Amino acid sequence: MMNLRIQQLLSAGESRSVEFKASRRALNRDLYETVCAFLNRDGGDILLGVADDGGIQGVDPDCVAQMKRDFANSVNNPQKLNPPCYLSMEEIEHEGVILLHIAVPPSSQVHRCNSRIYDRNEDGDFDITDNQSRVTQLYVSKQSHYAENTIYPYAELADLRPELIDRARRMVAVHQRNHPWAKMDDNELLASARLFQRDYQRDEEGLTLAAILLFGKDTTILSVLPHHKTDAILRKVNIDRYDDRDDIRTNLLDSYDRLTAFGEKHLNDPFFLEGIQRISLRSHILREIIGNLLIHREYSHAFPAKFVIERGRLFTENSNRPHGHGAIDPRCFSPYPKNPVIARVFKEIGWADELGSGVRKLFKYGKAFGGHDPELVESDIFRIILPLSDEILETPVETGKTPVETGKTPVETGKTPVETGKTPVQIIHVLSENPEMTLADVAKVIGRSLSAVERASSKLIKEGRLKHVGPKKSGHWEVLP
Repeated sequence: MMNLRIQQLLSAGESRSVEFKASRRALNRDLYETVCAFLNRDGGDILLGVADDGGIQGVDPDCVAQMKRDFANSVNNPQKLNPPCYLSMEEIEHEGVILLHIAVPPSSQVHRCNSRIYDRNEDGDFDITDNQSRVTQLYVSKQSHYAENTIYPYAELADLRPELIDRARRMVAVHQRNHPWAKMDDNELLASARLFQRDYQRDEEGLTLAAILLFGKDTTILSVLPHHKTDAILRKVNIDRYDDRDDIRTNLLDSYDRLTAFGEKHLNDPFFLEGIQRISLRSHILREIIGNLLIHREYSHAFPAKFVIERGRLFTENSNRPHGHGAIDPRCFSPYPKNPVIARVFKEIGWADELGSGVRKLFKYGKAFGGHDPELVESDIFRIILPLSDEILETPVETGKTPVETGKTPVETGKTPVETGKTPVQIIHVLSENPEMTLADVAKVIGRSLSAVERASSKLIKEGRLKHVGPKKSGHWEVLP
């Protein structure tokens, strides 16, 4: 089997953006220096199982799993690579052998490998730690490359909403009980997430645009970014104007919630089995589309982002700093981060996965949801176009009632979304990790309304799967087998 992208890399040979490593049975010791250099410069591709001269040797199949584990552990270890980076290896069969491919994006931060700073030049990795001029230039280039890193030295913690930071803290604890953010105060969390930075050229430090977009008060956001807006529109009957609209000018966490609620209000959720388990296609689709719309937008541009549902399609538009032009082919595309700091926060709280997975999931589930493959177009305006069948739009929006209010889902009658959806599973998961949480806290963490969580928890109690022990305000929950 021949992979077009891999063949192109092999034909091009080693360069400033391509590196070969033999790595027959174990990872090369200098692999992480190359990863560090690519992160610090313009990104690149690493192929394991290929000699320096381009000769294909392959990776021992018995060693692939261990090599993947070693790589994942190292790039997430701040003692090895700092700040850590979320990268993955792709296993590829090429001309009868196995190769491992690592797509390394350019980072918005300066990374160190074993406490040393590496930069990429031609086809080599160079230690520039002691070259003050080059290190300074590297920091300056990072600062100017991403609008999310713009520093506002006069912005203070009082300009943010502490309850949003606390919400993020609780959400990361759900996914990883011992996550370091869970025990940090607000200032420490902001610094750890690179939302508080220092500009080494201007000798100033402060909260970044990313911090304000994620956790800022609405007045703060609109003061630093007056054009900030996401327009959610339904055009189903009145195609010249709209049938429903949500003009969203708030922080990214609340924006995510409101866009999700808008999509759930107006889109059907067809029955779908993955193996023997039912999954919500609508939830998967909305998660990826909304995540892309909020994470990868070029916020320095005044073009208003759009989330539009209409007869025959759902489409989004947002300003973009393109790394290419034209339709994206999921079989041979290289993902590039547009706002890595924002993306990291979304990943930590469970609203995004590793870079590039969103595109693959959209193509995986898009056809099952809408009947045809989605279309993703990279340009100055990034567009996602997802075809929709009429059945997907046949929701009870005309009655002014949501599926929860009618007690019926658009596909399966006699069951509420709480009964058929994943809310009970989420509640069990959250309370098993944090049994002292209130239902209001649970609702915030999983992004559901308090009433929906109360209904689902009551059902779980009746089924003998959940139990509350002690006083209502100071007790705790027990998840029963």
